[in-house]
Amino acid sequence: MQEAVVEALEHWPTDGIPDKPGAWLLTTARRKALDRLRRKAKYQEKLSLLVGSRPQEIRGEGDDRLQLIFTCCHPALSREAQVALTLRAVIGLTTSEIARAFLTNEATIAQRIVRAKRKIVEAGIPYRVPPPEEMADRLGQVLAVLYLTFNEGFLASGGALPERRELAEDALWLTSLLVRLMPGEPEAIGLLALMRLHLSRAQTRFDASGGIVLLKDQDRSRWDHAAINEARQLIEQVARLGRPGPYQVQASIAAVHAQAPSWVETNWLEILIFYDSLLAFWPTPVVRLNRAIALFHVAGPIPALEEVDRLVADLDDYHLFHATRAQFLRALDRNQEAREADARALELATNPAERALIEHRLGDL
Repeated sequence: MQEAVVEALEHWPTDGIPDKPGAWLLTTARRKALDRLRRKAKYQEKLSLLVGSRPQEIRGEGDDRLQLIFTCCHPALSREAQVALTLRAVIGLTTSEIARAFLTNEATIAQRIVRAKRKIVEAGIPYRVPPPEEMADRLGQVLAVLYLTFNEGFLASGGALPERRELAEDALWLTSLLVRLMPGEPEAIGLLALMRLHLSRAQTRFDASGGIVLLKDQDRSRWDHAAINEARQLIEQVARLGRPGPYQVQASIAAVHAQAPSWVETNWLEILIFYDSLLAFWPTPVVRLNRAIALFHVAGPIPALEEVDRLVADLDDYHLFHATRAQFLRALDRNQEAREADARALELATNPAERALIEHRLGDL
């Protein structure tokens, strides 16, 4: 009924109020209820297939989008084109959202997508999950797509809402399917554990008005501890395979946060060591920025600020770079510089909840 009322508020001002508003609302609500029941039935059907099938049975019968993801991640395409095309054609992200994920401009992403589409047609790339001997060549790009999709859902890069939970849960579903399809791939398992750990605290990330609740202020009793335990078991399972990778390391970092009884009891030294391991796989400016936050909690603001200042050439257009730098400057009582850094972060931020948080900080300063 709530959804029917929302639809009425959207359509009646332009289409006019129907002759029998009550009947219109009842009919619309009934239709929406039936739609929801159908979606739930379809989900249960997929779930039964996933639980009851052997991995080889899922190929060809699973979610069509997984087949399309593998098609877009064909090795004939460049890695950047593979990921950009999949995010646009399969996941449905806009060109601007993809550009923000890559920290680049829209024109570059648009060119990548056009070239990739042309290449698929010219090369006659088939629409299918590849045979087992070819899957490993595409796995890295498929994981990158699912990772970026989850990130966009977990904290939206733009739009009116701070998160797109259905997108994050969709990425989790596809990753679960991928793990079922490739049960011996530790990075797929690591990514699944990472997603579960992040979603375990989904209910506490925003307040009633949609504002961000920082990790240190979240009510840990409301976290999904069953999901945390499942993810921890996945991390232990994948560690026995002895093939570490960046998604496994990120899952381990998230697990340290999830298992800490409180914010003050967080083992930041362990997190810092994990970030050193992550840098061996992904020596990127964003990873270095996140490592600096761990360093701040271990060694204080001076060495952390020194680390961050080395990243200005790479991350000057990234709002979290300036927001992090402002945090370190505030810790050193350099409030005017902190205000300037937060002001720059506000210029670059597009998520409404992040903007509200930065504005609040500016008000405090």
